[in-house]
Amino acid sequence: MSVHYQRHGEVGVISIANPPVNALGQAVRSGLIGALEEGLADQQAKALVVMAEGRTFIAGADIREFGKPPQVPLLPDVIVQLEACSKPLIASLHGTALGGGLEVALGCHYRVALTGTRVGLPEVKLGLLPGAGGTQRLPRLVGLERSLEIITSGRFVEADEALEIGIIDAISDEQTPLEAGLAAAQAVLAGQQQTRITGRIPAPESNPQAIAFMQEQLETNAPELFSPFRIVEAIDFCTKAASLEEGLRRERELFLACMDSPQRAGLIHLFFAARNPHVVPGVDNAEPFKNIALIGEHPLFDKWQHATQRAELTLTQTPDANTELCLLAPGEDASASPTQAMTVALQTLTASAPATPLSLVLAERGPVHELVNHGASASDQQRVALTLKALRANVVVSKSPSVLGTLYNAAQQTTANDVQSALEQASLTLAQQGACYRESDIDLLAVEALGYPRHLGGPHRQATLSSTHETTPSKDAHS
Repeated sequence: MSVHYQRHGEVGVISIANPPVNALGQAVRSGLIGALEEGLADQQAKALVVMAEGRTFIAGADIREFGKPPQVPLLPDVIVQLEACSKPLIASLHGTALGGGLEVALGCHYRVALTGTRVGLPEVKLGLLPGAGGTQRLPRLVGLERSLEIITSGRFVEADEALEIGIIDAISDEQTPLEAGLAAAQAVLAGQQQTRITGRIPAPESNPQAIAFMQEQLETNAPELFSPFRIVEAIDFCTKAASLEEGLRRERELFLACMDSPQRAGLIHLFFAARNPHVVPGVDNAEPFKNIALIGEHPLFDKWQHATQRAELTLTQTPDANTELCLLAPGEDASASPTQAMTVALQTLTASAPATPLSLVLAERGPVHELVNHGASASDQQRVALTLKALRANVVVSKSPSVLGTLYNAAQQTTANDVQSALEQASLTLAQQGACYRESDIDLLAVEALGYPRHLGGPHRQATLSSTHETTPSKDAHS
């Protein structure tokens, strides 16, 4: 069951259970309304708590619904009903409360968070804006300037800051969200804490200077993007609307404009591309190598040493009879690796492919590297990828030739004005050669490692769109 209701003394608890991240799918949205109605009808419940089971509060929308027609109840309508609750309604947060998850919390009358909780409205990273009241309720709590910065950046806000600026009302020392929620509800019922209905808090005063300053920043730093400018419009309208309802209607119009933008499609394409780029298709039940030798010196080796204990791996600088995997710094001789160990050479972008079964091509910028298979089994490549993931390294698995190296060379052999076109042409060639397991891997590497414009979704996506005569976003897409 996605959402269930249970009373604890005088407090009714609405609990969400939709693993792994309690995403706001249709069943959860419908379940919230059903559980709310149950709580309102429960005459012995004097206050209600909304919480989530598992490792996090609601971490956002359900990605399984991306690209599909919306299903009722829509999230804005759910939150309106939560906010209209006639009993004190407490949100108990833990892990993360992101996007629609934070918007649900903003619709509640009091917000308590466990230590370490993070909140945010990161929709801008998918070419969207918060479409369920985030641009109208957050400014009522934290003001116009802070709302502009938080929502246009999409950054996560730590619990201490969230408390200081007014997003949440308290940080709890309790161990579970249930305990924190019940304690907060009892404090509210005892008159020790005051609730606030966010939508009834007056909107902040208009601030043309702050709006103009943010627009200038966006014009300088991201003039090609669409959704950040719509976010500014929505927050500005919050200060001018005659009512919350009017502001919510305008927010919805701007949200739908973002949904129709080609940038939204491109950014969501990258979102899916980044989900499992380390997975080798067709390999099941692979396990990371446990005994690894790091031969030579490299800054990545220092980072991996710090991740060792958490990953439950053994890292040494000298191979021995137990060594299963050798990672060679650039320039190190593969002969240092014992015969029983899989050998992976770290390779710079400008170096030729090494004579090892696998190489890790290092990006000069960004956090994503490429694990290229030059002759290893698919199973061994997967085990190495899982090992690197355990060491908190982001990798894309591929076949030879190196996708990243090919793209890099294509960019180097043309003028600055033609780099995008060169990357797009190279991406088509790579796909035809079968160098990648997934064509979206080309897009991910180009964006994360070579700076291809993120909002376009990647060179292969753009080349494919161009070949089917679909239009791409213009440079003045925000206007």
